[in-house]
Amino acid sequence: MPGQDDTRRLKLNFAIAGSLFAAGVAVSVMSLAQIRAESRLELAQATQPLQGTPSGDQGKAPAEAKPGGMRPTTPAPEPARPDPQTQGAAGSAQPALPPAPAEKIAPPIKDKP
Repeated sequence: MPGQDDTRRLKLNFAIAGSLFAAGVAVSVMSLAQIRAESRLELAQATQPLQGTPSGDQGKAPAEAKPGGMRPTTPAPEPARPDPQTQGAAGSAQPALPPAPAEKIAPPIKDKP
């Protein structure tokens, strides 16, 4: 038969266990709330992708260079784009490396039936 001292000790142990359990639940809830708040903050700070705006100076010719004068203020011309006729000529240029020796070339792969 348990004594009065045993029941008092049991009640104290249950009170300590209950308070520790409540503290653990409180810490878990606070951590989850902080995680959700940080994810919302990251979404709120997202920026739109940058889009370039076409400049109005594309139709202007560059200013003439004068010896000893100031530099031209208009933008420099864009790099030349090759004509479609010269594209084919560039494709027929010699390769930079010679072809591989015959012993380094594998036989063709046969199709499976």
